[in-house]
Amino acid sequence: MARVIAVFNQKGGVGKTTTAMNLSGYLSMLGKKTLLIDFDSQFNATVGLGVKHAPEETIYHSIICGKKPSEVIRRTYLAGLDLVPASSDLAGALIEMVEMPEREFLLRKFVNSVRDSYKYIFIDLGPSLNLLTINGLLAADEVIVPVQCEYYSLEGIAQALETIELIQKNLGHPLKIGGALLTMYDKREKLSREIAREIRRRFPFHVYNSEIPRSVALAEAPSFQKPIMLYAPQSPGAIAYEQLANELAGNIPKTELEASLFRKRTYPEELKIEKRFYCENAESVERSDSLETEVHVVSPSAPRFTEDIEPLMLFAYEYTDPDEKASVKSF
Repeated sequence: MARVIAVFNQKGGVGKTTTAMNLSGYLSMLGKKTLLIDFDSQFNATVGLGVKHAPEETIYHSIICGKKPSEVIRRTYLAGLDLVPASSDLAGALIEMVEMPEREFLLRKFVNSVRDSYKYIFIDLGPSLNLLTINGLLAADEVIVPVQCEYYSLEGIAQALETIELIQKNLGHPLKIGGALLTMYDKREKLSREIAREIRRRFPFHVYNSEIPRSVALAEAPSFQKPIMLYAPQSPGAIAYEQLANELAGNIPKTELEASLFRKRTYPEELKIEKRFYCENAESVERSDSLETEVHVVSPSAPRFTEDIEPLMLFAYEYTDPDEKASVKSF
């Protein structure tokens, strides 16, 4: 049975979608079958995983129109990761849900019908407190609260905890706080270090040891419609989310964690593709010495989950001189 995790904070711009998308991606790469439900009317997670236009059938069509889960779940190009896409129609669902019976539990019914098919289910929630948010929290077993390392984040996390407490007490749902996740952390800045210490001191629940750094690559990846493990797999942001996935899955002890930017990774044998990388064109991938030894994981058999995705091309990279651009052969 799946572990259902909502990614939630009432403050916007703290990395909720980035966390939901990349954490689910890395867990799938660890061999954990994972489902990501985009439950935000801005549908950023849907776009970030390669859906360029609103798909015909989304989570809206399941909870409002009665479509079966199998009709809205889409395979992604990451092995083991499925997506339930969203669209702007979800904003209109707020009005339609008002008159529906058991309106707070619509998403829970959807989740319960598929949770035996996955190890992890992530729900990406928007920053507003409304019926969509309540549905997402009532469908989840636990919550990850991303917290940006700035002063105003202390107020944001306090509001998130108040909302979770209301869900627990008023609706009788045993929702657990999985932990707070420090995002946009810059260890060089005194303010970031002080905010991180204050969050760990003031809030008596687990704060993940993994800290997501402020990263240009993390900010750029959505514009290329790729998760970070495909856009910049050796960037500090990618390594931080891989580290978080291992911490969440219990693969590493919850102590101070160290990671090398260019360490070799190991994944389940069936997911390995040595010295290969998926990309839309050769120019979009910068040369990296690590590609000679690293394993980049993409399932060659995973079907495209929407016709709007550009066909992905498979390239092998061969390097001659470190200062020269990689030569590319398609196969």
